[in-house]
Amino acid sequence: METRVALLGIIVENPDSVEQLNSLLHEYRQYVIGRMGVPYNPKGISIISVAVDAPQDIVSALSGKLGRLEGINAKTIYSKK
Repeated sequence: METRVALLGIIVENPDSVEQLNSLLHEYRQYVIGRMGVPYNPKGISIISVAVDAPQDIVSALSGKLGRLEGINAKTIYSKK
């Protein structure tokens, strides 16, 4: 199956959802290329970027599951390759 490279941008506004967030990322770990997280204390949020290489339906499923977590906002951008 053809895969696509994508970047998931995640904003964490509810620290209580971090355990669920990490659990989902662990579940999809085979597709993760890399991950970077930055806490932004002045606003009380964390900013996470996750690069993945996966079939488009897998990327969409992960993004949707992340976006349904309380206090988590997730958006995805795709490479054209």
